Amino acid sequence: MKKLDGKVCLITGGAGSLGAAAARLFIEQGAAVVLVDRDAERLNEVARDLPQERVATIVADVASAEGASAYVDLTLARFGAIDVLFSNAGNFGTVQPIADYPDDVFGEVLSVHVRGAYLAAKHATPHMRKGGSIVITSSVAGVRGDAGVYAYITAKHAQVGLMRCLAKELAPRGIRVNTIHPGPIDNGFQLAVERRLGDAMGVDGTAFFNDMIPLGRHGTADEIARSVLYLASDDSSFVTGTTLMVDGGMSV
Repeated sequence: MKKLDGKVCLITGGAGSLGAAAARLFIEQGAAVVLVDRDAERLNEVARDLPQERVATIVADVASAEGASAYVDLTLARFGAIDVLFSNAGNFGTVQPIADYPDDVFGEVLSVHVRGAYLAAKHATPHMRKGGSIVITSSVAGVRGDAGVYAYITAKHAQVGLMRCLAKELAPRGIRVNTIHPGPIDNGFQLAVERRLGDAMGVDGTAFFNDMIPLGRHGTADEIARSVLYLASDDSSFVTGTTLMVDGGMSV
């Protein structure tokens, strides 16, 4: 039997590399998926390569209550239930000293990561079946600090607090809630982060990160997706309220 046979999985940030890798893996493991993103073009590209009878897409702003309601309604209309919520949408912001950090950027980053994950849980959990799983994409940044990365790191820490509250509330319903904490991933999002951080520090950002990772390299979206599958499936049936590090040892 496949790990997600008959399950319905809702993925925000579905057009990004991790969302797309998770969608492919979830479908391989028997699930139907709904992909949510603001990037309609990329969303369609991801969905085009998936079995059409087991995928649906919707363009929505995860930081909007109306958007969250819309993507939950679509999931229920198309597939009739929700078993897995992979709250994965994110943005980065900028790297600047605290005195210069733009207030609007700080607000935008927290809105996507924290308000987005909160709204996903608020709208999806009333419809989740017993034995379900919520996985929130935090980051190695959710357990450490770096000068200048104020919005992103604050948001990633906040997601852990949200996860712990949800884990306590939803445990009586048999719904597990965990955060996953990737280290640097070899994708466009991470490259943009490294360019900004490297420019701010006057170093090669990619080499800087690799030097911090005991395994000496970036991870791949497929590697992270396999860990998400663990948390989404019954393989982790007694795991809730935890922070799963998938960072090549960066947080050690």
